[in-house]
Amino acid sequence: MGHRRRRCKRRLLRVARYLHRWLTGTLVEDSVVEDGELSTVCYRPEGLDQLLQQTKFTRRELQILYRGFKNECPSGLVDEETFKFIYSQFFPQGDSSTYAHFLFEAFDTHKNGSVSFEDFVTGLSIILRGSVTEKLNWAFNLYDLNKDGFITKEEMTDIMSSIYDMMGTCTYPCMQNDAPKEHVDNFFQKMDKNKDGVVTIEEFLESCQKDENIMQSMHLFDNVI
Repeated sequence: MGHRRRRCKRRLLRVARYLHRWLTGTLVEDSVVEDGELSTVCYRPEGLDQLLQQTKFTRRELQILYRGFKNECPSGLVDEETFKFIYSQFFPQGDSSTYAHFLFEAFDTHKNGSVSFEDFVTGLSIILRGSVTEKLNWAFNLYDLNKDGFITKEEMTDIMSSIYDMMGTCTYPCMQNDAPKEHVDNFFQKMDKNKDGVVTIEEFLESCQKDENIMQSMHLFDNVI
């Protein structure tokens, strides 16, 4: 059992690296034809037409993503442990486990303890090609850890702390221990319009869209997805 799990993790890591190269533009589409691992099996996802409507990816892009995902993970599902393992490979300088947990929860839209290809590609479409409002709605859902429709200081502090932990020694200048708290205090001073101690989706959207400094801070979120 342990050997099979390690083998699955290694395969998923290859997929993650492939997806990372493709998404960052370092892998051209034509090279997929030459990639033995990804071209050996041609999968066609069920509901492809529905995904075309739900996402901003082309048919070809969805086929490439699906083939890579399914070829190495035949079950079509990724559990949280494997998701954390994959994420840790991209941030070896810090501890990404907590942030990966929060991110997994955001991708796991069905709350069944696994992320399907449909879950993954729908979220990825918003993060990469969604409108500003769509991206901010997705970010709000990530920050709203208990999904009650409000962001508390505690929730945002947990998120920010997990991001700084993950970035580790890569932050420059080096962050002080109280940096997450200062970041959150600054956010809440601008976002919590009625000073009731929580931020609603309306307050979040209005503040982010009107304040350029907040939008620049939100790029920290973009860079760690």
